[in-house]
Formats: sequence, structure tokens, C-alpha cells
Amino acid sequence: MSPTAPALITIRTDQGALQLPAGSTLGHALDHLLAVLNKQPEQVATAVNGEFVPRGARADHVLQDGDAVLCFSPITGG
Repeated sequence: MSPTAPALITIRTDQGALQLPAGSTLGHALDHLLAVLNKQPEQVATAVNGEFVPRGARADHVLQDGDAVLCFSPITGG
């Protein structure tokens, strides 16, 4: 028998562990996290495993089991 991919993955977030279907993207995770944070996608910056992920790349960034996802307020200055 060949091993099969898990049906669910678990990612770590600053809001706790989150289970998602295998193949989920950062965009999918944000759908869940932003509801908890009561924020809009443009109000947060994101990083996966310590690497910044731009807003435009979230829908294509496939998450792996055990990834660490961080949502934080972007820093702007003048």
C-alpha cells in the first residue's frame, strides 16, 4: 500500500491551531482567521514560517501540515 496524503492539515497560528483540508492556501486560512480577528484582508500582513507573503500571493501559497501562520498589522511610516 502506498501512503496517502492526509485529508486535513493542522497549521499553527497566533490564534491557536487551525485544521484545514489538505491543499488549502493561505487565503483559505485567512478566511477563518480574519473572522476571528474581525479584520479585512487589507488590514493585515501575513507570514508563513517567518517568511512574508504578499497579499497578491496568498491565494496561491499552499499550506503544509505544521506551517506557522502569522497575521500582523503592517507597519507604515511617513
